[in-house]
Amino acid sequence: MSMFAAISFVLVVICVGVYAYLRSRKINTQDSDGFFMGGRSLTGFTIASTIIMTNLSTEQIVGQNGQSFVAGMEVMAWEVTSSVAIVILALVFLPRYFRYGVDTISDFIEMRFDTFTKRLVSLLFIFTYVVSFLPVVLYSGALVFNKIFNVSEMLNISDMTAVILISTVIGIVGIIYLFIGGLSLSAHSDSIYGVGLIIGGLAIPTLGLIIFGDGNFLHGFDKVVQNTPEKLNSLGAIDSKIVPWPTLFFGMFFNNLFFWCTNQMIVQKALAGKSLKEAQKGAMYVGTFKIFGALFLVFPGVLAFNMLGDKVTNPDNAYPMLVNEVLPEWAYGLFGAVIFGAILSSFVGSLNSTATLFSLDFYKSIINKEASNKQVSRIGRLVTVLVGVIVVIIAPMISLFPQGLYAVVQEFNGIYNMPLLVLVLVGFFVKRTSQLGAKVMFILHIVLYALSKVLITEIHFLYVLSVLFFVDLLIVMLFNKWKPSDEFDFSVNYAKVDITPWKHRYLVGGIIIFVVIGTYVLFSPLGLA
Repeated sequence: MSMFAAISFVLVVICVGVYAYLRSRKINTQDSDGFFMGGRSLTGFTIASTIIMTNLSTEQIVGQNGQSFVAGMEVMAWEVTSSVAIVILALVFLPRYFRYGVDTISDFIEMRFDTFTKRLVSLLFIFTYVVSFLPVVLYSGALVFNKIFNVSEMLNISDMTAVILISTVIGIVGIIYLFIGGLSLSAHSDSIYGVGLIIGGLAIPTLGLIIFGDGNFLHGFDKVVQNTPEKLNSLGAIDSKIVPWPTLFFGMFFNNLFFWCTNQMIVQKALAGKSLKEAQKGAMYVGTFKIFGALFLVFPGVLAFNMLGDKVTNPDNAYPMLVNEVLPEWAYGLFGAVIFGAILSSFVGSLNSTATLFSLDFYKSIINKEASNKQVSRIGRLVTVLVGVIVVIIAPMISLFPQGLYAVVQEFNGIYNMPLLVLVLVGFFVKRTSQLGAKVMFILHIVLYALSKVLITEIHFLYVLSVLFFVDLLIVMLFNKWKPSDEFDFSVNYAKVDITPWKHRYLVGGIIIFVVIGTYVLFSPLGLA
């Protein structure tokens, strides 16, 4: 990395920080609403940027391209099919969350079931973020950063020391971000990094295809289609290790619904919208983005297979090696800043959700019921720093998991993702619910999921989730009939902002779903494969 690249990197990071700080100054972060929810002031574009950047981190950019290097375009299921869930978020989930005026997903669980189940959900969220998601984001981010920009060579230190150094720097910057400006500061910086990521992310496969086609983009693409048509098939075999095609309609679909519609760190950004209309617009922008996300999260892996072939010994090196191959020297600093922004915003996004859940669901409701908004905001800052430090310490230990980082997080979520999705859906559509049923279902799910990890290890976890969703639903519905504990009035309105829906929501949602189907046809034996 040249001196110019290093200076341009530092300049971009500082400029984005200053811009975001100036934009977010008008929000009072001493108040809990201002600190955790950005003062409910975000517009559609900002919501979309911050959701995209919280979701997109380097473990996906590297992990999914690594998988596609081996398996081809079937990996795009993680990206493209999520657009369907995001349309459902906009049309079904957000109107209800806004109407019931909730700040956290667990607030809604409490509204429909009871406080015990709410705290269990909050605890599982916090545990997952602290133990698996945050450390994986930091560790994988540092790993990639070191691979692409050779920090260890530059400073003449070992790879492990470089990873620890980079993850510590990102951790500290992230903690400072949240400490100063809460959700709104990170959301405004994401809107710049988001645009940078789209441009930088698409530049890599574009430059790669031009080089591969000896200066001609279309020749490069044609060579990929001629050489490796089998890699362009998006439908995984029934026994695929990555995404078996039948799970697209069940396990993968349910997993997407959990992640995009009931996961605190995603939904919180939409709930910070200034109105339901802006939140729905934001969600639709994200849905559009996720379809094209496959072009820089999955396709470069296929391109690396064509361009680098046997030079790549470990699939996770496919993307960093491709970047080193195609990126011009002057652009390293800019691309580095974008990658830094991606790691930072995923880290900040889930750190903010962790602090929100702890402060609102535990501190305010158990430890200090009389706490003022100011005190809750102060505790939020304290938790941010504490959790941040713990995660920076845990991050390097992630290197002990050999089976792929992305898989670790996805499979870990299986402990609670289906029960949570079932409870939210039942809460939306069923008048009479059972508190006992919620608890029994949760415990049974955890037992069954744990058993599946021991007894049927060769069956893909998405198949397991496909079955468990219906088992969980059945248990809850039986208890609702047999031992209902309360009835809910669906006409209540606790909205904190304007909840007039966006008038183009059905049209745009329909177009997105149509394009998703088209993308699958294109990358199938009927199209390019």
